[in-house]
Amino acid sequence: MERVLLGVAALALAVAASPGAGAGEIPEAAIVLEVLPAPAPGFVPEAAPPRFVLLDDGTVFVGGTSDVVSAKLDKGDTKGIEKQVSRVRKLPGLGSSVTLGPGTKRYRLTLKKGPTILAAGDAGQATAAFRPLAELLVSLECFDHAALRPYRASQYALHVQQGRLPGGCRPWSFGVPPAGSGPRIVPADTASDWPVGATAGSACAGDAAWIVALRPLLPGERP
Repeated sequence: MERVLLGVAALALAVAASPGAGAGEIPEAAIVLEVLPAPAPGFVPEAAPPRFVLLDDGTVFVGGTSDVVSAKLDKGDTKGIEKQVSRVRKLPGLGSSVTLGPGTKRYRLTLKKGPTILAAGDAGQATAAFRPLAELLVSLECFDHAALRPYRASQYALHVQQGRLPGGCRPWSFGVPPAGSGPRIVPADTASDWPVGATAGSACAGDAAWIVALRPLLPGERP
């Protein structure tokens, strides 16, 4: 698969790299690519699943705003990705943050035994010096395979902030207090009737209202 770069203005980089934003620790992950959406009302970017994850054994996970699909790739499928990653590793002067071109799109790529790369801008307008990087970014972001099937998470990372979304709110039903530091892990059966991923829901507990987002966790992942 490809490597992902994330470059941003200083403030955006700080947000992207802040603790609790994006994917947690994923055991045996060789590549993790996150596409970092801009915040919007009713939308919690850090609860979106990673766009692309490749494990050492060839298992791949591909995420959207909320859903995740998965497949087990053979060596032929991963060979092309590995070649792209190798070309990116050899780029001279590649730092931990890269500006690909104009635009506000942001990416974070984490490679095993390598740096986390933050990249920003339009990959289609990348200079020749960063073209292997941009090509890798696009191919991972748009990855598809006939073997991909829906992945059902057994646990979710619960993201909560006090606030109210338009419309009504549901009773709090997650078995842990609403207030707490950082995302907490909850079993899937407590979230069966809630929106998952970056699309938030609204919960009421006593006189307080809470904005709730549930990020599906990959096997063994810790937020």
